Amino acid sequence: MISNSKPSDSRAFTGPGEPALGSLGHYLAIAGFVLYAITAPHSIAAAEISIAAATVGWLLRTVATRRTGLRRTSFDLPILFFLLWTVVSSILSVEPGISLAKLESSWLPLVFYVAQAVITRRTAIPLVCLLIVSGVAGTIYSVYDLARGRGIVVESMTPDSPFHLIDVKPGDAIWRIDGRRVYSTVEIDDILGSLKPGVPIAASLITSGEHVERPGLVVTSEMKTLLSPSGIIGHYPSHRFRASGWTRHYETFSELLQLIAQLSLGLALAHLRNHGPNPRFKIAITASVLLATGIALTAMRTVLIAFALGACIVVWRSLRGRAKLVLYGAIAATLAVGSFVVWQTRAQNSLTFKDPSSSLRIQVARIGLSRIMMHPVFGHGMDAVHQHWNEWGFPGKEMIHLHSTPLQLAFDRGLPALAFWLWIIGVFWFSALRAERDASDSSDTNRYGIFLGVLGAVTGFFASSLVNYNFGDAEVALLFWWLMGLLVALRFKKPNIEVI
Repeated sequence: MISNSKPSDSRAFTGPGEPALGSLGHYLAIAGFVLYAITAPHSIAAAEISIAAATVGWLLRTVATRRTGLRRTSFDLPILFFLLWTVVSSILSVEPGISLAKLESSWLPLVFYVAQAVITRRTAIPLVCLLIVSGVAGTIYSVYDLARGRGIVVESMTPDSPFHLIDVKPGDAIWRIDGRRVYSTVEIDDILGSLKPGVPIAASLITSGEHVERPGLVVTSEMKTLLSPSGIIGHYPSHRFRASGWTRHYETFSELLQLIAQLSLGLALAHLRNHGPNPRFKIAITASVLLATGIALTAMRTVLIAFALGACIVVWRSLRGRAKLVLYGAIAATLAVGSFVVWQTRAQNSLTFKDPSSSLRIQVARIGLSRIMMHPVFGHGMDAVHQHWNEWGFPGKEMIHLHSTPLQLAFDRGLPALAFWLWIIGVFWFSALRAERDASDSSDTNRYGIFLGVLGAVTGFFASSLVNYNFGDAEVALLFWWLMGLLVALRFKKPNIEVI
């Protein structure tokens, strides 16, 4: 049904016949989003459980009140077309069995609808603050992790060391064996001695600053009788690795921090503009600096540049005069710090994009572009490339996607799917721009700050997506859809909105 009243709190969704169930559902949904804000930067499993709890709460509230709380928005049509095209492309996939199974990931837009239905102006600020604090906590842990070091640097190896089988070389660091972290050669030997002979396992290495997984490590019966089954000599941990918080995925961690840092920066500059350098500005800008530092410590060149672009948009829209120049200088300083970390951590020539990683990406992109024209309408099908990576001409074995969201969408689902995705991004960006502009003269500084942050976040997300498949990263995509729902929930401050 259509209503002209805005559901601002749980009472709006409490029906006369079932008030308890409606309130229970509403508060369960809020609790789910609270847990999500705390866990989003750290654990995909916890984040998905949190979203599930929020969804169950929303469904309970909907049953009790017979109102979904959803708004008709300009996002609905491109999302519908994108999902429908994804289904059709999966049916017509080169490997339909793989692509149809991958459809389970298409539930992520549900986060957008649940967020817009549940989040209110009263709950938005606490949720955003929890998300920022959680991101800051991950950054602080990363600093500690770098100071402590990971694993053990290989100084030399005996000729019969099993690590020759997985191409370990002096200078590499071994930090996990069979999923267990190690801090000394004694721990490596103890783990190898406890393993069943002949069963292959994987070792986690840090080589030239990169985390790599090397399967194929096999312990023999003869090795178990040796004093040092590993044949590794080393005494010191590695400090040359890319920060990843409490996760092992620095790409995911950096993308999440980029989105969260924009929110913090938006809140900081909104308070600076409306109230001067008050305590809230100082807290928010400190959080922004810490989050930007976390991005720099991941040594993700493209995400760092994407963050700078998004931050420049936030500064441009919020400040004038000398303050604007100072913030632009701070952004430039962040880029300089990030460049230093890249130089210290990653392979030689990484700053000039002439390293092996950049060369491989360019090669993969060229092959992907050439194959898009073979299946331009419905694509090859999601994840079909996993079965044909080398057969279709792609190099290596470790990279199994095109490292670009636009390229990957066109390759997997066809050019129409790419057009629908760009439609979603365009609606998101211009909606955030209009929301920020409309709120700039209001007295609700926090609301204005969130709109600023969302504008910077979607700018950075899109910029990074050109050379990273961030839309295919579940943790990042969850936050992307959640921010979209947050925008819709806060966009309509007054009545005259359509609530179904």
